[in-house]
Amino acid sequence: MSRETSIQATEKFGELVNGGQFDAFPEVVAPDCHDHDPAPGQHMGPEGYKAFFTELRTAFPDMQVEVKKLVADGDSVAFAYTLTGTHQGDFNGHKPTGKAIKVRGMQIGRFVDGKMVERWGSSDELGILKQIGAIEG
Repeated sequence: MSRETSIQATEKFGELVNGGQFDAFPEVVAPDCHDHDPAPGQHMGPEGYKAFFTELRTAFPDMQVEVKKLVADGDSVAFAYTLTGTHQGDFNGHKPTGKAIKVRGMQIGRFVDGKMVERWGSSDELGILKQIGAIEG
């Protein structure tokens, strides 16, 4: 698979996340996609990502992910991003505060035939909790 195809699949995943089109994840996520850093209770494949992002968008309905730097090599794509949103729903047991968040994260995805088959990533969940006032920092 080409570098360009991997980048296109990554960009499509981002469009689906930002647009709240989680039912379309099967277009870019393999059914047996292995997430090396899943959220607690997150299942494999498109359904796992759908559940995760549905929960996140419920907490932050205006959530947006902006890619800041992207590099690709063969079947792998890595990117650094900024996640923004306003805390308007329950987040990990913390009631809405109306506070804005802005955190950074990184992700590496490996792709086969235009679908993500493996993912490694890290998001600043501690930063989110600090910004919504759930913990002191």
